Amino acid sequence: MKAFRGPKVWLWRWRRNPLRRRADVVEAWVVLAAWLLTVLAGVLAGLAASGSVEHGLARERADWHPAVARVVAQAPGKPAASGAGGERVWAEVRWTVADGSAHTGQARVAPGSTAGAAVAVWTDPRGHLVTRPTTASEAAFRATLIGSMVGVGAAAVPFVGGTVLRGRLERRRMDRWDAEWARLGPQWGRMTG
Repeated sequence: MKAFRGPKVWLWRWRRNPLRRRADVVEAWVVLAAWLLTVLAGVLAGLAASGSVEHGLARERADWHPAVARVVAQAPGKPAASGAGGERVWAEVRWTVADGSAHTGQARVAPGSTAGAAVAVWTDPRGHLVTRPTTASEAAFRATLIGSMVGVGAAAVPFVGGTVLRGRLERRRMDRWDAEWARLGPQWGRMTG
């Protein structure tokens, strides 16, 4: 089948050719624009999202601080044997922030922690409990992952738009060929018969 097609010619839609139709040139520009917009939208959206996530996580690392809290009442559960400290339970804890005000809240502690036991917690600038901030490497990984997902999602919009537009152009071209064949087809029958 390849022998009947002839050699592949790059950029044939832009070259001078008596068989080139206006629809071929329009389709070539649509494909080029769709690919350029796909790459551009994907890269720019991905970089913007990645930078935003990385900046937000860096701000959390700078603003959130560790604090020592004390367990208010006996924590539920039995104390874990030495060396097996992976399990945690929720318990009420109390801590004091830099301005001297006392706060209480729920934190994960070792099972069976006694009242007054020290627990390390993280607080935001207002003194509220927060999770441990991400490390720089965790933040870079998360920013890269989110940036990639946003970039792919943003790139899908012009790609799908270009594919739909190209399909419509193809359908329109086929309709024109059908109309031409309906007009010229009967003449072919008279010449061969």
